[in-house]
Amino acid sequence: MSSSRLVGVIGSAIHAVVLDVERRSLEEIIYDAVQECLRDAGVTSADFEGIVVASNDQYDGRAISVMAASGSVGGVDRDILSTPSAAEHAFVMGTLRVASGQFDTQLVVSWGTREASSQSEVERLAADPYYHRALPLDDLAGQALQASAILSAMPSAEALTRRILMKNRANGLIAFPDTAATCPTHDEVMASRVRRWPLRDAMISPRTTGVVALFLASEEFIEARRIDAAWIAGMGWATEPSFLGDRDLAQAPALVAAAKVAYREAGVADPATAFDLAEVADATAYQELLAYEALGLASRKDWQAKVSEGSFGPTGDLPVNLSGGAVSRNPTFCAGLVAIGEVANQVRGRAGRIQKPIVRQALAHAASGIAMQYQTVVVLRSSKGASQ
Repeated sequence: MSSSRLVGVIGSAIHAVVLDVERRSLEEIIYDAVQECLRDAGVTSADFEGIVVASNDQYDGRAISVMAASGSVGGVDRDILSTPSAAEHAFVMGTLRVASGQFDTQLVVSWGTREASSQSEVERLAADPYYHRALPLDDLAGQALQASAILSAMPSAEALTRRILMKNRANGLIAFPDTAATCPTHDEVMASRVRRWPLRDAMISPRTTGVVALFLASEEFIEARRIDAAWIAGMGWATEPSFLGDRDLAQAPALVAAAKVAYREAGVADPATAFDLAEVADATAYQELLAYEALGLASRKDWQAKVSEGSFGPTGDLPVNLSGGAVSRNPTFCAGLVAIGEVANQVRGRAGRIQKPIVRQALAHAASGIAMQYQTVVVLRSSKGASQ
């Protein structure tokens, strides 16, 4: 994202769990989130020059779902761009549009619903038709294959993932007591039904209907309005091959590459000590464990000590997933943008009951695709200066 023009997040609306899906239409849900985001930013619909949305037709149960939502996001007779790949990719595109100098502001919106009769079937049909569909390969199967690969490389990871699961679920119950999944005991985890080996029911959060909206603005716009911002100091993204036979699922090379770019742009030399907190992908606790290593937060040989000591707990040196992460609330399709929004809220001092007192620099990681195929890393900070 190398650019001399700074971009900041100045508004957000995050609903990882939409409770009244039977009462409101998808268009109404999106509209309400957009209006909430604009109020949070202190702007009006006249202030955004373009829109980037991310949605999935199959999950929404309609063809070209962005067309049905254009009115809700304010896209009629306005510049609008859509991506179906991942919610975090909409954030990347929105940031680049402002950084390019072509726009001063962008509204980024993503959502995911449970309209499809079988989400597993939708995910299976999205897989490679020649090699993968017959498995059947849905997201959960990919996550299970990844967990198995990590366990094969490091058998002690199983006990560590239970600790991570309990940490994140406890965080989620503080952050969102009405919607987060409950925190299981060790015995409850082991007694729950195996869904895809080695993943059990108690280790997974059911998918929910969710929506998130973020407002991005240029340095000039922010300074003219005197608005508090979470400044985007660095951003990187990378992709692994789609064919699982070409990948080592016990490693995350795309995440290593994405982090390298984001850290270089942000001037981060030692990621293990550079951040006040982080939100990382954790559709399973195995993903969070793998992210520790690939993001440079803890080497594999330090996993045991760091997790056991509570280094990534709410009072640890680097709190990870204070929001509870996706194992507490897992919105369909838009979980990655939710994670970025949670970090932006922490930097802006608007994270509510989970707000950490001082957040100068923080890390957001989003992963999507089968077994974390797509990786995105964003460094956000409270000031425009150098790495803190």
